[in-house]
Amino acid sequence: MKRRVGILTAGGDCPGLNATIRGVAKALYQRFDDDVEIIGILNGYQGLIDGDWRVMKPREFSGILTVGGTILGTKRTPFKLMRVVGDDQVDKVEAMKKNYKEMKLDCLLCLGGNGTHKTANLLAQEGLNTIGLPKTIDNDIYGTDVTFGFHTAVDIATEVIDRIHTTAGSHSRCMVVEVMGNKAGWLTLYSGIAGGADIILIPEMPYTIDNVCAAVEKRASEGKAFSIVAVAEGVFDAEEARMKKKERAAKRAEAGETTATNRIAHQIEKMTGCETRVCVPGHMQRGGSPSAYDRVLATRFGSYAAKLVAHEHYGVTVAMVNGHVTENPLEEIAGKSRLVPEGHGMLEVARSMGVCLG
Repeated sequence: MKRRVGILTAGGDCPGLNATIRGVAKALYQRFDDDVEIIGILNGYQGLIDGDWRVMKPREFSGILTVGGTILGTKRTPFKLMRVVGDDQVDKVEAMKKNYKEMKLDCLLCLGGNGTHKTANLLAQEGLNTIGLPKTIDNDIYGTDVTFGFHTAVDIATEVIDRIHTTAGSHSRCMVVEVMGNKAGWLTLYSGIAGGADIILIPEMPYTIDNVCAAVEKRASEGKAFSIVAVAEGVFDAEEARMKKKERAAKRAEAGETTATNRIAHQIEKMTGCETRVCVPGHMQRGGSPSAYDRVLATRFGSYAAKLVAHEHYGVTVAMVNGHVTENPLEEIAGKSRLVPEGHGMLEVARSMGVCLG
C-alpha cells in the first residue's frame, strides 16, 4: 500500500520553498521508490480547506532547486481565524480534517512560519499526522537556530545597503533603509552588519531619536558626510514602547505617519540638517533564487522530513540546533517567537564596530 504524503506551503513566500519541496520529494522517492505518492495542496491551508489538490509526478520536482517562490502557491490564512466560521459558513478545521481523510493522507508536511506552525499544531491536536518545516526570512521560529529563506534575504538586503553607500557618499546624504522584520530584528541586524550600516534599529530595542541623531552628527563631526541607517519595519521608539499596540497605531495615525521609517528619516533631516532619503526594498527581499546556503539548508531539512515520515514520527517540526538537524515537538514551539535577546553576540559585535543601536 502506497504512502500518501501531503505537502503545502503557507504564509509569505521566500527563497528556498521549492528547494525544500524538492528535498522532501527526492528523499521520499529514494526511500520508498514507487511506494509513495506526494499530494500537492495548493495555496496553503486554504487549499486544504477547499480541497484543492493534485497527485504530483516525480518530474515536477526536477529543475526547481534554484527557483524562487513556490510551485504550490501560497496564501495567508490567519491562525486566529481558523476556528471562526465566516460568512461562507465553512468550519475550517472540520473541512481540513475532512479533506485530509478524503485525500487518504498518511501525513501532512507544512512549510511555513509561525502562523503555519500554530495551525500544524492545531491539526496535530485534532488527530492528524503533521510535520512542520521552518520557513521565514525573519528567522524568528522558536527552537531553531536558522530558517530557510533567511540567509538569502540577508544577501539581498546587504546588497541594497552596499549600493546605497555609493549614492549616500556621492550626495552627502543620510540614507534610511527599511528592512523587513515586524517583530524580530535578525534580518536587519545581520544585513546591517554585513552592509556596514552606521545605525541599526530593531524592534527588540526601542530607540530614541536623540541617540540616532547624535550618531549622525558624530559622524559629520569626524568628516563623514553621510550615514546609513538600517531600520526594521517594526521598530518603535522608547515612548511607543510604553504603549499598547492600538495606542501606538492611534498615535501614528494622528500624526499622519505612514511608517516608522519615514518618521525617522523626517526627524533626522529636521534635527541634524542632513539631507535624508528612504529606501524600501520591500518584497524584493522575498524574491528570486535561493542562495547556496539556503539550497543546502532546504535540502537537509527536506531529507530529514522524509526520515520523519519513514519513522512515522509526527507532531514535530524540523530544526537546526548547534549545526545539527533535529526536530522539536510542535506543541513546544507553536505560538512562540525567537527574538534577538539583549546581550546577543551579534549585538556585541555591532557595538564593538561603533554601530549605534538607538
